Amino acid sequence: MTRHRFALLAALLAAGTATAAACVPLPENAPPSTEEAAPQVIVMGAASTRVLNSDLTDIADADLLFVNAGSSTLVQQLADGAPGDVLLTADQATMDQAVAQGLVTDPQVVATNSMVMVVPAGNPADVGSSDDLADADVVLCDPQVPCGKVSEALIDEQDIDVTPVSLEHSVSDVLGKVVSGEADAGWVYRTDAQAAGNRVEVIDLPGAEAHPNSIVAAVTGSSTDPAAASAFVSLLRSPEAADVWRDHGFTPAES
Repeated sequence: MTRHRFALLAALLAAGTATAAACVPLPENAPPSTEEAAPQVIVMGAASTRVLNSDLTDIADADLLFVNAGSSTLVQQLADGAPGDVLLTADQATMDQAVAQGLVTDPQVVATNSMVMVVPAGNPADVGSSDDLADADVVLCDPQVPCGKVSEALIDEQDIDVTPVSLEHSVSDVLGKVVSGEADAGWVYRTDAQAAGNRVEVIDLPGAEAHPNSIVAAVTGSSTDPAAASAFVSLLRSPEAADVWRDHGFTPAES
């Protein structure tokens, strides 16, 4: 998403709000409203966290605007000047890159996730384990993104014979190709498999639990409302948010 599209989106949102307010007549002699508008927080969230968007919106004391993509893509967008208040990455290494570039401050681990293999419902290619992938059409994440780094580590450790037919830049794209039947199998986060429900079948990957991905949150240096952004990061580590993390298959960080 380019800087111009971000600016256009913000302008359209502002115009829509103003228009809506103008269309609501106030009663005669009505006292002026003292209610303050909720602050807007732009959350640049790793693709694997997209399943949380609705529930986080329900418990936040802010107007959340989500931008979901691969973690490395989000870091690049911030580096290019895209607006954002909170960065959520799917691993520590990518957040460390954002810190090194001066894009964020005080990152905190808010939850963890792990990898599984998914196949389309009915398992048409009869994939039973990672030993059956040599002749299967397998889709994996690109090593540039967190899910790809874990996949690469597992392949090396387990000496798995697999040649992916494509490498995707987000875990949601991997899941989409499996759900649509374009791929015989794909490696995604356990949370993505849970969100897909009966559209996929889940096969555990040996050694995956030894490579949990940390979901890391940080306030961006370019945030227009650092206080509201910091409050949202704190919310992600709260008991209330812990229930949301668990509901979607994540393991919440200890507060």
